[in-house]
Amino acid sequence: MDLLWVLIVGGLIGWLSGNLIGRDVPGGVLGNVIAGFIGSWLGTELLGPRGPVIGGFHIIPAIVGSIIALLIFFALARGGAFRRR
Repeated sequence: MDLLWVLIVGGLIGWLSGNLIGRDVPGGVLGNVIAGFIGSWLGTELLGPRGPVIGGFHIIPAIVGSIIALLIFFALARGGAFRRR
């Protein structure tokens, strides 16, 4: 049950971050979960463990980190790093 809760919260963090920057996260639900996990790790590394914890995620750093990760991803994707030739 804990794994399900972590996946749901990670997906919600990724979804919220995508909505805040006005872009859809590629990969649908799985992309949202991955963005939430990467964002949680990145945000906690940058900001430290701050704010409320839900499902093992520090919410504020996770959202900030997820936004940063998505902005980096979209910048690389736009620059041609992921384009098919």
